[in-house]
Amino acid sequence: MSLLTVDGLSKRFGGVEAVRDVGFHVEAGERVALIGPNGAGKTTCFNLLNGQTTPDRGEIRLDGARITGRPPRAISRRGVGRSFQISACFLSMTARENAQMALLSHQRRSFRVWRAVDDYAADAADALLARVGLADQAERPSAALAYADRKRLELAMAIAHRPRLLLMDEPTAGMAPDARAALMALVDALVVEDGVGVLFTEHDMDVVFAHADRVLVMDRGALIADGPPAAVRDDADVRAVYLGDA
Repeated sequence: MSLLTVDGLSKRFGGVEAVRDVGFHVEAGERVALIGPNGAGKTTCFNLLNGQTTPDRGEIRLDGARITGRPPRAISRRGVGRSFQISACFLSMTARENAQMALLSHQRRSFRVWRAVDDYAADAADALLARVGLADQAERPSAALAYADRKRLELAMAIAHRPRLLLMDEPTAGMAPDARAALMALVDALVVEDGVGVLFTEHDMDVVFAHADRVLVMDRGALIADGPPAAVRDDADVRAVYLGDA
């Protein structure tokens, strides 16, 4: 049984069919890239998968259990994590406090917004930061972190929830080439060490073809290719609508 199974997924906004009869799967321990031109429907597809948007038709299953249309919190509890194109950490908090907040959320602990998280799960938070290479940045405000380090922090917050499936929307956007490679190496380690399935969107084809086990291609809401990177790169339809002669 696949970790994630998507069948006949469709979503229309007015006269625009943003996602049209899309079906695919992601296995545990597999890295799958979802690519396509701007407006192809990639982000809408992600929003359907993690419950931010409700599909008009279709079905989404996680380990065989139907999660279609469930709210984001319920989907997260079932083991789906997500990182966003724009970093979503708390800029006024330190890196450690951001990790502590993620742990609080995962463990369903309540807190009062006017109180600091203090020493709650500090060791666990520091372990998360160490895993993404931020051990020496624990006490720095997130707003003072370099952009690439904020993306690492967001990854630490995502894995605080111990996801089985991680959705990553443009994880390396705006990063220098060496920082992109370093972040994706962390993702690769997560796949190998924890068996997490990863579905990520990406415009940098060097990242896609270096790190994806399989590539999905969308165009105008529909899935037009699904296969190993080399086969997708050589696909005539994919080259016509997206890759060109690159």
